Amino acid sequence: GVFLYNHLQQKVRNAEALAQKYKQQQEALSAQLQVVYEHRSRLERSLQKERGEHKKTKEDFLVYKLEAQEALNKEKQDSMNRYGALSSQHKILKNQHDDVKKQLLDLQVQHNSLKLEHRKALESHSQKYAQLQQEKDSEVTSLQDTVFKLREESKLLRKAHQEVHSQLLNAQAQMEEFRQLKEALQKMPGFR
Repeated sequence: GVFLYNHLQQKVRNAEALAQKYKQQQEALSAQLQVVYEHRSRLERSLQKERGEHKKTKEDFLVYKLEAQEALNKEKQDSMNRYGALSSQHKILKNQHDDVKKQLLDLQVQHNSLKLEHRKALESHSQKYAQLQQEKDSEVTSLQDTVFKLREESKLLRKAHQEVHSQLLNAQAQMEEFRQLKEALQKMPGFR
C-alpha cells in the first residue's frame, strides 16, 4: 500500500510538473500569439493605408492622363489650324508669284516690242534726217522744224523705253522676293 501510495504520489508530482510545463508553454504561446495579433493589426493598418494611397495615386494618374490627353488634342488642333493657315498663305503666295511671273513675261514682250520700235524709229529718223540734209536751202526752216519734232518723238520713245525698263527691274526684284519667301516656307519643318 505504501509502495502504491508512493507510486501514485510520484505520478501526481509528475503530472503536476507536466501540467506546470504545459501551463508555461501555454503562457509563452499566448504571449507569442499576442505579438502576432499586434503585428497583424499593424500590417492591416499599413495595408489599409497603402490601399488608400494607391487609390489616390490611381485617381491622380487618371486626372493627369485626362489632362494630358486634352492638352495633346488641343496641341494637335492648334497644329492643324497653323498648317491650314500656312497652306492658305502658300496658295495665295503661289498665285501672286504666278501673276508676277505673267506680268514679267508681258513686260518683257512689251519691252522687246518697244525696243524694236525704238530702233526702227531711230533708223527712220536717221534716214529722214539724211534726206532732209540733202534738200534745198529754201527748205532749211521746214527741215529744222521736222528735225525738232523727230527729236521730241525720239525723247518720248526713250522715256517710254526707260519706264518699261524700270518696270522690268521692279518686277524682277519682286520675283526674287517671292522666290526667297517660297524657299523660306519650304524650309519650315511642319510645312511639308
